[in-house]
Amino acid sequence: MATDNTPRPVSAVPRRLRLITALAAAGLVAAMTVVAVLLKSSTTGVVSFQTADQVAMVGLGLAMGAGVLLIGRSRVDADADGLRVRNVLMNHEVPWSAVKAVRFNEHSPWATLLLTNDDELAVSAVQAADGERALVAVRGLRALLADHQARHAVPREDLLYPRE
Repeated sequence: MATDNTPRPVSAVPRRLRLITALAAAGLVAAMTVVAVLLKSSTTGVVSFQTADQVAMVGLGLAMGAGVLLIGRSRVDADADGLRVRNVLMNHEVPWSAVKAVRFNEHSPWATLLLTNDDELAVSAVQAADGERALVAVRGLRALLADHQARHAVPREDLLYPRE
């Protein structure tokens, strides 16, 4: 049920981090491939390297490259219903009712969510290194949170029944 006043959904990924991890992964795979090609011509006198060793080196390079790419897989998607936060290894689905504040301090590397149980959840998809993109994402998350809080405001007892 979207109205004209409902803030737009927010989607963010760490652009700069993804570029860095892609370059690092490509460099790792390339380095391990070069090592694999040069491996057969080297010998220690005791061990003689075979084709299987070369294939293993390339496979190791691919595995390490995939591991480096995992660092850049962070993502946040938010709409009026809540947030879906994907960090390096964990996925979280958080309703707005569980969020107290969206934090992005001046010297913070990424945004965090302050939850109603006083825990904090890192939103590593919104990184300070992304500059203006990160600020736009944080503003969007804060607008969605404010919209949820306005729609689900709980009246305070002391305002309803003032003490005499």
